Amino acid sequence: MNPKGYFSLVLHAHLPFVRHPEYERFLEEDWFFEALTETYLPLLEKFEGMERDGIHFRVTMSLTPPLLSMMTDPLLQQRFVRYLDERLSGIEGELKRTQDDPYYHPVVQYYQQRFTRLREQFVDQYHLDVTRGFRRLMENGYLEIITCSATHGFFPLLATEEESLYAQLSMAVRTHERILGKRPKGIWLAECGYTPGVDRILAEFGIEFFFVDSHGVLDATPTPKYGVHRPIRTPHGPAAFGRDYESSKQVWSAEEGYPGDTIYREFYRDAGFDVDEPHIEAMRHAGIKSFTGLKYHRITGKGDWKEPYHPQWASDRAAEHAGNFLHNRQLQVQHLSSYMDRPPIVVAPYDAELFGHWWYEGPQWIDFLFRKMACDQHDVEAITPSEYLNRFGDLETAQPPECSWGAGGYNEVWLNGSNDWIYPYLHAAAERISQLAQRFPDADGDQRWALDQAARELLLAQSSDWAFIMKTATSVEYAVRRTKTHIHRFNRLADMVESGHYDHEYLRAVAERDSLFPDIDYRIFRKSPLV
Repeated sequence: MNPKGYFSLVLHAHLPFVRHPEYERFLEEDWFFEALTETYLPLLEKFEGMERDGIHFRVTMSLTPPLLSMMTDPLLQQRFVRYLDERLSGIEGELKRTQDDPYYHPVVQYYQQRFTRLREQFVDQYHLDVTRGFRRLMENGYLEIITCSATHGFFPLLATEEESLYAQLSMAVRTHERILGKRPKGIWLAECGYTPGVDRILAEFGIEFFFVDSHGVLDATPTPKYGVHRPIRTPHGPAAFGRDYESSKQVWSAEEGYPGDTIYREFYRDAGFDVDEPHIEAMRHAGIKSFTGLKYHRITGKGDWKEPYHPQWASDRAAEHAGNFLHNRQLQVQHLSSYMDRPPIVVAPYDAELFGHWWYEGPQWIDFLFRKMACDQHDVEAITPSEYLNRFGDLETAQPPECSWGAGGYNEVWLNGSNDWIYPYLHAAAERISQLAQRFPDADGDQRWALDQAARELLLAQSSDWAFIMKTATSVEYAVRRTKTHIHRFNRLADMVESGHYDHEYLRAVAERDSLFPDIDYRIFRKSPLV
């Protein structure tokens, strides 16, 4: 039986490149460890469970180059094992502390089982490299893994120097192929940032599709007949898929969506802040209270009082919400298919870290959703963008406007009074390295070493994460320091190239700290697809 419509779940998995070998411990590295613990490993567990049970499911997932680089970095792999072992040790202390508490002791026992399983997954199953799990699921047809710009560079604000777009895409495609074994067909444009003309460069790299927020399709010229429920063909060939606002809001909205349910785990209450015991202190960084991942409360309500978390209650609620979501998608595609010339596609893109990290039960919800979709109905079928384009490739041609997702929808999150100071430096550096690449087309030895490292530093400075953090005022000091540090390193390296005098000790130090992209070639900062 042919479905009335299709559903495409798109998970954007990204973190900025945070790796500090110069310190024994570094607080911001926990961003990566928390995401592995709460999002990436749990998602793999659910995906593999569905594969084992013969469930038809399809997920599109971007694994960005910085994330792939961290997943395959030996230093971070070993530090994550230490992170897990510290939590398991802390749990032993918590089991003793709560042994007479009938409300919280069962939650601690749950975490003991959970972290033991996570360690088995990471160490015994994936041998410290979770990209193996994602790659296998990709090769077996369950995941479509797409790329992103090399360091999550935001294209609308880098496009004044097209060389930066070529550089970001060159290293993105090269890293994807090196780690995952094949060239990507699709891309998640960082922050869904599109500007006219980007589609031409994407086509040069063999990219066949990308995603935009709803208004990126709805405001295209000419206006697409079927809105976001059929992709459009951009003037230079790649297809643009638009976000379905209705399905997305049901999930991501903390106020109106599922994650705010009172049964689910409360994110902000953590033993790292609530408990003052030596075994909790051992998980802190220099005595700074921080998240440990041991969260014992459910959301309960908006007040300070929080009731104990019950994992089974939360799992049952996730199943209910999955059924509700699927029912709404059935109604949606039944309506859309009544007047469209082909089955509609409902594209639901989210930050992957919503599932598990922010919404702890999110991976369970995904598991329930696809199991219900495969077994309980025939109206909606899971699909990837590539599969949809293979079946329905004749698309309307239209030009999306410059756009992004985020507040306002037109770049203002990444260009405002909190972060606008960074762009003159980024543009000047891009112009400078482009000129150096033209001036020294065949560098070798120390000159090549310095130019390649300068290219790394500029790519890292171009990460949209720093501007985003400055805007949201979360870890502003760190974001400012990273931006200034990479620009300073870039200029010092460029000065070496221009003067011919090289500081080998400095070169070794920065190459060790900023070590991603081992196959980088400074000539990516030219207007050609160097991959």
